[in-house]
Amino acid sequence: MSDFDFVVLGGGSAGYAAARTAAAEGLRTAVLDSSEELGGLCILRGCMPSKTLIESANRMLEIKEAGEFGIATSGATCDGAKIIGRKRRLIGEFARHRAEQLEHGQFELIRGHGSFAGPDDIKIRLRTGGEQSIRARTVLISTGSVIRHPDIPGLTGAAPLTSDVVLDNPRPPKSLLVLGAGPVALEMAHYHAALGSDVTVVQRSPQVLSSMDRDVADAVQHGMERHGTKFVLGCKILSAGRSPRGKWVRVAHDDREETLEAEEILLALGRDPATAGLGLGAAGFDTAPGAALATSDTQQTSVPHIFGAGDVTGELEIVHIAIEQGEIAARNAARLLRGGGEPLETIDYRLRLFAVFTQPEAAMVGLTEREASALGMDAASATHPFDDHGKSLVQGKIDGFVKLIADRATGELVGGAVVGPHASELIHEVVVAMRYRATAAEFLKIPHYHPTLSEIWTYPAEELAG
Repeated sequence: MSDFDFVVLGGGSAGYAAARTAAAEGLRTAVLDSSEELGGLCILRGCMPSKTLIESANRMLEIKEAGEFGIATSGATCDGAKIIGRKRRLIGEFARHRAEQLEHGQFELIRGHGSFAGPDDIKIRLRTGGEQSIRARTVLISTGSVIRHPDIPGLTGAAPLTSDVVLDNPRPPKSLLVLGAGPVALEMAHYHAALGSDVTVVQRSPQVLSSMDRDVADAVQHGMERHGTKFVLGCKILSAGRSPRGKWVRVAHDDREETLEAEEILLALGRDPATAGLGLGAAGFDTAPGAALATSDTQQTSVPHIFGAGDVTGELEIVHIAIEQGEIAARNAARLLRGGGEPLETIDYRLRLFAVFTQPEAAMVGLTEREASALGMDAASATHPFDDHGKSLVQGKIDGFVKLIADRATGELVGGAVVGPHASELIHEVVVAMRYRATAAEFLKIPHYHPTLSEIWTYPAEELAG
C-alpha cells in the first residue's frame, strides 16, 4: 500500500495540468491512466485531429473560390489517405510529447484503471495484469467523457460513424447524415461538405449551437448552407437502419414524417461524463454511474477531499477550462493538506470562451444576450456585418457579423460574439478587454490598424459608447 498526497484519475489535459501543479506545490502525486495510448481526448480524438482535418477542408474551399480572385483552378481533388496520413503524423507527435510529460513528470504515472475501495483507498487494475492498492489523502477525478449512444431504434444496427471513427476515415462518404448540431457535428459536417460529400445535419432543436444566441447560430447555419450543407431541424429522430442503397434515418416533424438516406450516418449527439466504473459509491457519492460529477467553484465534490475537473464534471467541455479547473483543484488540495484555514481558490467563468471551427467560424466570450436577460441585467447590444467591412470584402469573406454586449448601467462589456473569418482569433481582443473590465467607450479608444479584420470591432463599440 503506497501513500500519496494527491492522486489523479485520468491523464488528459485536466489531469496532467493538475498533476504538474500538485507536484510544484510539493505534493507526492500519482496519475492513474488506463488508456491504450496516452494523451487524452483533445490530442487523440478531439481538438487537434479535428482541426487538422478542417485545415484541409478550408484549403479546398479556398481553391473552389479562387476564381473570384482571378485565379483559374480546375480538377482539384482531395486525397483522403494523405489527409489522414498528415493528421496521424501530427497527432503522433503531439501524443508522444504528452506521453513524455506524463512519464517524466515530477509525479508517478501508474498505467491502470483506478476505482475507489473507500474514500481514501483506490484499487488499480494494472494494464500489465494484476492489481495494486494505494491510499490518497486527496483525489482528483478527471476521467473525461465517452460518446453518447441514444436509445434510437435501429441505430446500433445501422453502425453509425462516431467522432472517434470519422477522424481516421480515409474515404469520405459520398453522402452523410449528421445527427446533432453541436460543435463536433457542425465541424465534421463542414469538413465532409468541403471535400465533396452531400451532407445533411439532423437536429431535434430548431436551432444549431444551442449555447449561442439565435442570431449567431443562424449566421453559422446560413454560411454553411452557402457552402452546400443542408439542415433538417426541429424534428424527432424516430428510428434508423440500413437499406440496399446505404443507411437511413426516419424523422418526425409536427405534421409529417420523412425518411432521410445517405451512404453513412455520423452520430454526434454529444458525450457523457465517464464516471461509470469508478466505484463512486464506495467513496461516499450517490452519483449514478454515467452522471456528471457535481463540483463547487473550488472544484470540490460532495466529498470535500475529492475534486473534479474537465468533461467528467459536465460543466463546460472546453480544454482551457478543464486545465484551469485541474490547476485550481491541485492548489486547493495543497491548501487543504497544509491546514490552517487558508481560503480556497475559486474558478470564475466570467470569461467563458467558446469557438466552433466551421466555415464561417463562430466564437463567443462571456454572456449571451439570453443569459444577460436571465440574470436581470439591463444589457445593450450592437452588431456590424462583415459584408459592410473593407478588409472582409477584400478577402471575399462576407458571411457573419460581430456583436458586443454591454451593461447599460456601467457601460462595461459583458459579452461578445463573432461569426465570420478568423472568428476564433478575433474573439481574443474582446477577451482581453473584458479581462480588464473595459467599458465600450474605453474599448473604442484602442487603436486599430486599417485595413484589418479586427477594426470591425470599433463599429459596435462606437454604437454602444454613444
